[in-house]
Amino acid sequence: MEQDERLLHRSSFGAAAPAYAEHRPDYAQAAVRWALEPAPGLRVLDLGAGTGKLTAALVALGAEVIAVEPDPAMLSELGRALPNVRALPGSAEAVPLPDASVDAVVAGNAMHWFDMDVAGPEIARVLAPGGVLAGLWNVFDDQVEWVGELERVSGSAAIGPQDTRGSWRAETAGAHLPSAGLVARFGSPEQTEFPHGQRRTADSLVATFATKAGVLVMPEQEREATLDPIRAFLTSRPETARGEFTLPMLTGVLRVRRL
Repeated sequence: MEQDERLLHRSSFGAAAPAYAEHRPDYAQAAVRWALEPAPGLRVLDLGAGTGKLTAALVALGAEVIAVEPDPAMLSELGRALPNVRALPGSAEAVPLPDASVDAVVAGNAMHWFDMDVAGPEIARVLAPGGVLAGLWNVFDDQVEWVGELERVSGSAAIGPQDTRGSWRAETAGAHLPSAGLVARFGSPEQTEFPHGQRRTADSLVATFATKAGVLVMPEQEREATLDPIRAFLTSRPETARGEFTLPMLTGVLRVRRL
């Protein structure tokens, strides 16, 4: 049952691909640089690339990027935004690349969807020796008082465990690295986080919440019942009620090097 729910959630984004492209944040450039720092070169696979939020940051750093994404609608949005990037259908569990063909494999807000028992060997296969596997997560900085309150108002369906500063490290460290049988192929994991933010209005932040997997799979009435308290909170707070504001965020990074 849990596996069925996971598959439902991770396949929910295609129907909202244009909204995802419009409303999801990019990634802190310092975080992307840190993720790639130990890599032996700049041939980078963006795995589960979605609409290209992380892909664009990699291109801006001068990387030679291949984007792989299983959802055709998301891949189409990526192609429109980044027509010069090589973009391929595929998944973490079936990577359409040759052995040892990339220096880094990165995933932006995607690694928690991978079946690492299957994806781990695939990632190890396509990585060159010394290559880097890195997961990046944009998270709400819930140490900021009003953001912490927003988290409580939003509930678990709208903010998953990987979305908050308080839990992303615990959730990612053990669960999203290669499986135990592959540990010998990788070094020790490293984690850190970088300040980030996204310019939003009350309406556009509600629209961002509407792109969360837990919300996308809800029936319409339940979706509105989830989003209405968020909208009411944002229009009542002095930080968010009038015009644009910066949503305090962090980009958390988990990286490990192939031996």
